[in-house]
Amino acid sequence: MIGILAIQGGVEEHEGVLDELGCSHKRVASLADVEGLTGLIIPGGESTVMELFMEKYGLKKWLVERAQDPDFVVLGTCAGLILLARYGLLDVTVERNAYGRQVASFTADVEVRGVGTVAGHFIRAPKITGVGAGASVLADWEGLPVVVRQGKVWGISFHPELAGSTRLHAAIFSC
Repeated sequence: MIGILAIQGGVEEHEGVLDELGCSHKRVASLADVEGLTGLIIPGGESTVMELFMEKYGLKKWLVERAQDPDFVVLGTCAGLILLARYGLLDVTVERNAYGRQVASFTADVEVRGVGTVAGHFIRAPKITGVGAGASVLADWEGLPVVVRQGKVWGISFHPELAGSTRLHAAIFSC
């Protein structure tokens, strides 16, 4: 069962991708929702608001502990990537909104190692400005990393749930 942090962002779009893959999933809004999860998606949104919510409801502490399980899969897209970096779950440095304001949003084809080409929707996207020894870069765009992985924790600068493809989610989650 894959949980999707249901505060804001592309919750429904991630649900649609998981439905297409036949993955069971549920929305996560509190610790009452985490029983039985084998993975978690932290979608885009506003990272400060999401972090306040996660702190208030104990989800940050739960996630940091749960992510230590080598079988637990975590995907953070856009704001989710920022939170994974802040929580020390990805050994990367991230700069918020670094690809520009909302009006500067764009789509670009991104070649992801082991997955293929996916459409990357960059919407006020964060830039990965540094990658530590613990993380691996699986894709870059214009010389900067945009998909990273550390064990079973994945961080993506863009929104793969908007691409109309299940390829990236299928590579991350085995359902």
